[in-house]
Amino acid sequence: MNGYKENKIMIKELDSVVLTHDIDEYGLKKGDIGAVVHCYGDGEVFEVEFITAEGRTIAVLTLASTDIRLMSNKEILHVREFAGRSA
Repeated sequence: MNGYKENKIMIKELDSVVLTHDIDEYGLKKGDIGAVVHCYGDGEVFEVEFITAEGRTIAVLTLASTDIRLMSNKEILHVREFAGRSA
């Protein structure tokens, strides 16, 4: 019954996370990487910061656990030009 909860990997502050879908309003694409800057008490909602390679903040968004996932140690990073609002 609660096996899912016990086996669920918990996202913590300062974790690198991967966006699971595009957020057009901010020019973010599925697969973009952000950093968790705050976890709300329920462990299902997070503040995530997305930055450019120069360290400029693109957006700090409140996202649900369904919007992000932890990075896997078998993934490789990828760079793309940011086409959203001026960073």
